[in-house]
Amino acid sequence: MAQTLYFSVLLIALCSLSECIQRRYHHINMTKKWTEAQRYCREKYTDLATVNNINDMNQLMKSVDYSLIYGVWIGLHRSSVYKWKWSLGDPVKYTNWYNGDSNAPNDCVYMRDGSWRHQICNVRMRFICYNESSKGFIIDGSSVSWRDAQRFCRQHHTDLTSVRNQTENQQIQKIMNDKNISEVWIGLFSDSWEWSDESDSTFRYWGLYQPDNYVGGFQDCTGVRMIEQSQWHDLSCSLSQTFFVFVVCSDNLILIQMNLSWSEALRYCRENHVDLVSVDSEEIQFMVTKVIHQSSTDAVWMGLRHSCAVGLWFWVNGEMVCYQNWAPGNETAVDDCDHEVKSGAVQSGGDHRWISLPESQQLNFICSRYEE
Repeated sequence: MAQTLYFSVLLIALCSLSECIQRRYHHINMTKKWTEAQRYCREKYTDLATVNNINDMNQLMKSVDYSLIYGVWIGLHRSSVYKWKWSLGDPVKYTNWYNGDSNAPNDCVYMRDGSWRHQICNVRMRFICYNESSKGFIIDGSSVSWRDAQRFCRQHHTDLTSVRNQTENQQIQKIMNDKNISEVWIGLFSDSWEWSDESDSTFRYWGLYQPDNYVGGFQDCTGVRMIEQSQWHDLSCSLSQTFFVFVVCSDNLILIQMNLSWSEALRYCRENHVDLVSVDSEEIQFMVTKVIHQSSTDAVWMGLRHSCAVGLWFWVNGEMVCYQNWAPGNETAVDDCDHEVKSGAVQSGGDHRWISLPESQQLNFICSRYEE
């Protein structure tokens, strides 16, 4: 037990020191309409830029000279389908609507008496932030719009809070009762914006009063305004602007449509390519999703294995398991160490979550063809 605790603390320290691998962004200094820029990016790179968080935004801005650029396209565009999304990026699996009413295009969500209600986002009310460092919920006493609440939470904490289960819902309601507060904004919002690469990123960095669909109701594409702290504006897709692209090299991975055990797959990759793939960043996970669709098995081996000795998962390339994409319950589904070692696989369908399986199971697998 003491040894497991030691290695867990060591892992946290190493992960905090390691730098996340971001998508590689480039600024293309030629002007095109949004759809023309999208076509150009898909032909020569991967796609128009997707932005997952503020770190991605910072990386994006390093690729451009602020002094020379007014507006730049990214991959966010408006669709006809509205979906509920958490500001923090969590999947929307738990809901607690008042009278079951969840039909509210373009609205934001607040909590009252433990249930959720939708409201126009510019209504002013108190709000609740989530702080990742303390794992705590913080209610702010000021009354602001949902967007201003989001901006405050991101600046001073982590983000407007997600409510992922009934336990968290009850915790938040208790905090509200203790402080005698009847209504607070939470981090759920509805919008119809989608990314060009079809990723599920819910990160938004809209400028003040954006998106406003101001000019004739046809502002369906998104540009970064350099003169406004690189915040986003909805713009007409027919405007000609420069644009951001991102690159991932899925050609560096190869799906092997043979059914082998995890150890056999590892041996095959090392003898014929470089290694069984280590999905140690969001970038590599994205690359995996590009090659996995031709799989003939429901899951595909990757280079992830569980050590019963120290009770931790590790990658075969030696990297710590900092980035994670587990299906619920699978990270801890390793209690039968006396019977068979568990190894990590990625689901071929759905949202390509990771699952733990007995290493003797016969699956397709993905090899890396480059030195990581």
